[in-house]
Amino acid sequence: MASAHLSTTDLQEVLAFTTSLARQAGELILAGSQAILQSGNVDEKKNSVDLVTEYDVKVEELVKGELRKKYPSFDFIGEESYAAGQRPPLVDTPTFCVDPIDGTTNFVHGFPHVCVSIGLIYRKSPVLGVIYNPFLDSLYTGVQGQGAFLTQRGQGPLKLPLAVPLPLPSLSQALLGVEWGSDRSGSIVRIKGESFARLAGNPKEGVEGGRMAHSLRSLGSAALNFCMVAQGGLDMYHEIGCWPWDICAGAVIAQEAGGLVAGGHGSPLDNQVTEQILSGRKHIVIRAIGDTKEETGLQAQQRLIRDYYETVPDYEPA
Repeated sequence: MASAHLSTTDLQEVLAFTTSLARQAGELILAGSQAILQSGNVDEKKNSVDLVTEYDVKVEELVKGELRKKYPSFDFIGEESYAAGQRPPLVDTPTFCVDPIDGTTNFVHGFPHVCVSIGLIYRKSPVLGVIYNPFLDSLYTGVQGQGAFLTQRGQGPLKLPLAVPLPLPSLSQALLGVEWGSDRSGSIVRIKGESFARLAGNPKEGVEGGRMAHSLRSLGSAALNFCMVAQGGLDMYHEIGCWPWDICAGAVIAQEAGGLVAGGHGSPLDNQVTEQILSGRKHIVIRAIGDTKEETGLQAQQRLIRDYYETVPDYEPA
């Protein structure tokens, strides 16, 4: 690639390379999962929930090494390197944003919702995403302005969302993605527990402010939650505490599938994933919604996000 300017052709080239690389990383993830389950050799970080293993580093080294050989002028942000103190500010230069193993706790336990997530930021905004779950052989891809797709078990690629977007009148008809996260301090657990109770609870049976959503789901992977919203399997996903590498690739995939991505309470609902949104650690995404006579799909997305934020309290992540 001759320059730092990215054309449509350049992005297609990057997509082809990162797709192949994600599959290589997936093979390493599968090998690591088997080795860990057989040996029980796991290092812990922070607490028993936020597990990190040597394979986080191995996968990041593989991905980082191959990306730097292919694209030496591009910058790189990754979970393990970031944690080690390398925190470069975003610039206009193309920057890969990688989570080597998203869903580490699932990875350790053999729960098959684990992925490698490779995002590309250009001019401080995500423009490309590749997310691969090797356990289910599910590959999600998205490029700004070029759509989002799912390739699974040799079939596809299938354009996302997988079905014609239906209307969504209220949260009471929604399947919502939520996560407990790694911060299990008393105050955070109480806030989340109360929020989940209001989202799921029946207001006619004693739950004040209850929305009685169809149900709540936790996949244990921010990237795969974004993909499930893009696919249409989840109606909405919200979490406080994610990092840029958790949501970068997924944001592109969700947007290209007609979803709306935003930050925390009071953030603009303009579907612009700016540097502030990307790094803000508060994220919400809602699936594509069909138009009705009363409102457009976009108006419905904005209304439902506001309704959601009226239901759950805001707080600052640790």
